[in-house]
Amino acid sequence: MNIPEEHGGIGSDFKSAAILQEELGYAGASGVMFALHSDIIAPYISKYGTDEQRKRFLVPMTAGTCISAIGMSEPGAGSDLQGLETHAEKDGDDFIVNGSKTWISNGQLADAVVVVAKTKKDSRAAHGLSLIIVERGMPGFERGKNLEKIGLKAQDTSTLFFNDVRVPACNLLGGENNAFYLMMQELPQERLSVAIGGMAACEAMFEWTREYLQQRKAFGGPLSKMQLIRHRMAKLKTDIAAGRAFTDCCLDRHNVGELDVATAAMAKAWVSELQNRVAYECVQLHGGMGYMYDCKIGRAYVDARIQPIYAGTNEIMMDLVSRTIF
Repeated sequence: MNIPEEHGGIGSDFKSAAILQEELGYAGASGVMFALHSDIIAPYISKYGTDEQRKRFLVPMTAGTCISAIGMSEPGAGSDLQGLETHAEKDGDDFIVNGSKTWISNGQLADAVVVVAKTKKDSRAAHGLSLIIVERGMPGFERGKNLEKIGLKAQDTSTLFFNDVRVPACNLLGGENNAFYLMMQELPQERLSVAIGGMAACEAMFEWTREYLQQRKAFGGPLSKMQLIRHRMAKLKTDIAAGRAFTDCCLDRHNVGELDVATAAMAKAWVSELQNRVAYECVQLHGGMGYMYDCKIGRAYVDARIQPIYAGTNEIMMDLVSRTIF
C-alpha cells in the first residue's frame, strides 16, 4: 500500500498499511503474512533496487503475481549476523550462492527470495554481507518440506537450500557488501509491524473474552458479574491501553521518518510480551474452551508465542535499547 504508484503500489503512507494489519488482527487472521511481503520485503526493492529490478520484481509483487520471502536465519545463526555461513562468490557476471536458510516465512510459495549472503571474505561478517535475489526455478535452489509449527498454521515456513545456484549480478540488491546497512534502515519498520499486529491481537483477544464472559454462566450468573474476573479484565484493559498509546506514538514517529532503532525495539519487545500475557490470561478466563484449537482464543495463544522470537529476539531488542543507556 505504501509503495509508490510508479512502482505498482497505491502510494499511500505506512499508516494505511498499519490499518490493514490491524484489521487482519481483529479478524484473528494471524497467519496470512501480507505484511511480510508488502511492508518488509517490498520496501527493500522499492528503495534500493535498480529500475530494472523494480520493473521485474516489484511490479508483479504489488500485483500479487510474485510472492516474496527474505532469507536471514540459518540452522546455526539467527539474530547473530556474524554467524551466517551462506556465501556468494563472484564468477564473471554471476554470483554462485551456497548455503541454507531456515524458518523462512513464505518459503514454500515464494517466487523471489532476498537472500542475505557473505560476499566478502576475511572481514567481520556483518560488514561483508550482500542481498541477492534468488528466483524460483534457478538450478540448485531447493526447498524443504513445509515446517510444522505450533502456531501460524495458515502461513508456510520452510528451509531453503542453495547448492551452486548461479545468480546474475543484476539480482544484487543495494550494492555489494551493503546488506547490514540496508537492514539497519529497514528493521525498525519490520519491528513496528510486529507491534502493530500484536496490539490488534491484544484488542481482539480482549473483546472475544469480554463477550465470552458475558455469555458463560456459572454459580447462578454470568462470569462477568464476578468481582475477581472483572478486576482481571480491568488490569488487561489498562495494559492494552498503555500498549496502544505507545504503538500509536511509534507509528506517528515512523510516518514522518523519526522512529529510531531503539524505540522500534522497545515497541516490538513490549507489545510482543504483552500479547503473550493477554493470550495467557484470556485462555485462563475461557477455561476448558480456551484450550481447544477450534476456539479463536486457543489459536491466538499459540500464534502469539512467535512474536518475541522473530524479527530479532526480545533479548536482542533489549541489547539494542541498552546501548542508548550506557
